[in-house]
Amino acid sequence: MKYFITVFLASLVFTLSSFMQVKSITHKVAKGETINQIAQQYKVTPYSIYQLNPDAQSGLKPNSILLIPTISGEKKVVIPAVTKTNSKIKTHEVAPKETLFAIEKQYNVSDEELKKANTFLEKSGLQIGQVLVIPSAVVSKTTTAKPVAKTETPIYHEVLPKETKYSIAKQYNMTIAELEQKNPEIVPNLPIGYPLLIKGTAPKKIKVVEVEPKKELVVQTTHDTYKPHTDYVNYEVKPKETLYSLSKMTGLSAEELLVLNPSLVNGVQDGMVLKVPVTGAVVSQETKKVTTILAPKSTSDRKKLVLLLPFNISKIEGDTINTTVDRLKKDKFLNMTLDFYSGALMAIDSAKQIGLAVDVSIFDSQETKNNSNCANLIQLNNLATANAIIGPFYQSNVEKTASLLAQSGVAVISPLSKDIGNSYPNLYQSITTAATIKNAMFDYMKSKNGNIIAVVDKKKESSRLYLQQNQKEVQLAPLTETGGLNAEGLKQLFVKNQMNYVILETGNTGTIKATMATMLAAMGLYKVQLVILEPNETLDTDEISFPNLVKLKLMYPTMTRENSSVEAQIFEKEYKKKNKVLPSTFANRGFDVTFDTLMRLSQDQTFQETVDTTATEQINNKFEYYKKEDGGYTNKGVYIVYYDTDLKVHEAE
Repeated sequence: MKYFITVFLASLVFTLSSFMQVKSITHKVAKGETINQIAQQYKVTPYSIYQLNPDAQSGLKPNSILLIPTISGEKKVVIPAVTKTNSKIKTHEVAPKETLFAIEKQYNVSDEELKKANTFLEKSGLQIGQVLVIPSAVVSKTTTAKPVAKTETPIYHEVLPKETKYSIAKQYNMTIAELEQKNPEIVPNLPIGYPLLIKGTAPKKIKVVEVEPKKELVVQTTHDTYKPHTDYVNYEVKPKETLYSLSKMTGLSAEELLVLNPSLVNGVQDGMVLKVPVTGAVVSQETKKVTTILAPKSTSDRKKLVLLLPFNISKIEGDTINTTVDRLKKDKFLNMTLDFYSGALMAIDSAKQIGLAVDVSIFDSQETKNNSNCANLIQLNNLATANAIIGPFYQSNVEKTASLLAQSGVAVISPLSKDIGNSYPNLYQSITTAATIKNAMFDYMKSKNGNIIAVVDKKKESSRLYLQQNQKEVQLAPLTETGGLNAEGLKQLFVKNQMNYVILETGNTGTIKATMATMLAAMGLYKVQLVILEPNETLDTDEISFPNLVKLKLMYPTMTRENSSVEAQIFEKEYKKKNKVLPSTFANRGFDVTFDTLMRLSQDQTFQETVDTTATEQINNKFEYYKKEDGGYTNKGVYIVYYDTDLKVHEAE
């Protein structure tokens, strides 16, 4: 199987490299130029420039050289030849906030006529500073005119890192609602690499009706009788410990600790005795240290790691409609799998170089959302003898795998699924949950003895209820009768000699501007810092001043960090050398999860024992596992980061 996968992936790489061979020219970047302007100049897409120049995603530098693609065999856009009539050709320079509709109305031309005279509008959309040809006073002709099919060819945009729905909609002169209407599957999120339909109608897909498999008789495992510990012991508070550190150590929230220990309402004091649960967490987490990597221990006992990844090779082989290249273009799940796999291979190579005594096997899990081939793989390959398994990807499949291996104690690491559903004693959820990320932000602000205020607009009723029920110490800023911010009321909530954290729970531009203005005006008398609990698309718009966000040191919690260390730079360099592109989010994830698991297996302990004593940091992710009350482990590795005056993101201390 390993050989077959290797041959298959090698053929993919060969096919891709053949397909993507392009001719190119060079372009010297002028001061102030953007990728969109350069793409428009050469009549190519921004994405095609990023493909040849991955480093350009981090910004353009004046006088740097870009490769501009000129793909051989590609149909070139023919701009209609223009012949003068008695009047001169009319042109129009696009001003800020202008729309196609406004320009068409101003010159009394149709949308079809304007786009026919300016064909670049179909791909790049309307951009500030563009000079448009107005066809009202000209006669257009093409020298080799051919009948144009009435069927409109769909136009797609592939989502790049850090792009938002707002920025993409603005690029193509659409509203976010129109973008979501054409792509209903992106309403909850915006996956990187996803091909968004911008114009036209997507080809109809054949509806596949999946037959629900017959329920199998499952032997009850130890999970069914697993019960959380309910005993308590006394714990003496040590110097410099805080409510935040005690919460992390015990695995309880601050509110749960207060219920068990009402004396904490007066603050944490050295030497006070607290009632804490006996979950093994107090002993193990008390000594848990965060380390960049675990140093491998010399041991003659070779460990066995297995990766169950959803290549779904049988589906690719049986696809008589799409070529491999077409499938790679369309199948975002396959692309995600291959990216994760490429990162995992880098981790395996790194482990070999430092001489880890770990044998690695990789199998095709053949996954759909509710089914997989994992049960057969476990039986046929005796995977119960493995020390750890990474995968499958889907939550239901990883839970089934953990249940089948619970009695043998094989650690099953879930690489990408969220911490929901059933728990098993041997299941390790490596993705940090949204609730954990949010709670980490509140724990940090409380650990700094901050005065926490939240600006919550009327459309965020769920946020208001969450704060009132779970974060009762947070003060809500008053609103006006029309739902806007009561600026004076917010200012009255500020406290001197204490950091005033202001949480933004609104997407309303006016409310955000008013909040920031109030905070900036108060900086002379108060210490203030702006906070968000999750990504806020409005902050990425041109209407919000980025320098002001920097002044307010915008702070937020995140599962991944921006790492510029020497180790991270070496990884990026080696990955790019091997794969010809910079690593994606999933490639980084594949490396971090796999390398972390390999390093833990190289110790003279079991995987669980390393988890109980040590938290680790890899390139972009932190692995700080804690035992859950209902069994299994969850990762609480979260970074609190903020923008500083050097315009870079830093980790908060």
